[in-house]
Amino acid sequence: MNSIQLVVFDMAGTTVTDKHEVEYCFALAARETGLEMTDEEILAVQGWGKRHVFETFWERQLGQRNEEWVLRVAQSYQRFTEVLEAHYHQNQVLPTEGCTELFTWLKDQGIAIALTTGFYRKVTNIILGKLGWLEGLDSQHLGNANTIIQASIASDEVAKGRPAPDMILKAMNTLGINDPKTVINIGDTPSDIESGKRANCLYSCCVSNGTHTAQQLLPHNPDQAFDSLRGLMAFLKKEMVPAQ
Repeated sequence: MNSIQLVVFDMAGTTVTDKHEVEYCFALAARETGLEMTDEEILAVQGWGKRHVFETFWERQLGQRNEEWVLRVAQSYQRFTEVLEAHYHQNQVLPTEGCTELFTWLKDQGIAIALTTGFYRKVTNIILGKLGWLEGLDSQHLGNANTIIQASIASDEVAKGRPAPDMILKAMNTLGINDPKTVINIGDTPSDIESGKRANCLYSCCVSNGTHTAQQLLPHNPDQAFDSLRGLMAFLKKEMVPAQ
């Protein structure tokens, strides 16, 4: 079994407790700015870069990308950022079940932790700051052996957000990890699973205590599926050879 050097985690719904707040914020912004999306469609694109969602669905609604499309995307995205930032400023932010214990265990094994997210940098930092995970990161949002996480990658820092593998590949590159078969990816959405598969990770896994149920995730063929991050830790302890 390959030694694991890095575990890449999604944020909202995977390491950060999310009771569908992001979906609510997105639905509110869409409704207020005239974008027609069903609740099912909003759920289906959880994990995507949020501007990309607005670009995609405004193109569908207008039929083309023109000057009106540019204006509509900007209006919807601006309203979403206002609603989302207010939510995270005003409400408690908590880690998911088993997250803190797993982070501690991974640190003890010398396995790096990277967080990826469909959020943009500003709101990513609000969340990291509230959790204490921003402490010690440098201007490039990289840490060291003593910080809680070793890298944070936001969707506006890569060419393409999920389901493209860009955020995982950037995390690997910045941490000096060349072999994707020493990397595990885990998230709570279909796009999280797909991004890990496209990055050729050893395992692209999912948890079902976030935005999607096991029944919604299993058709997307995760390599491993867990009820929570406690399941991932049990799996790693049993199956993996820790990096030396």
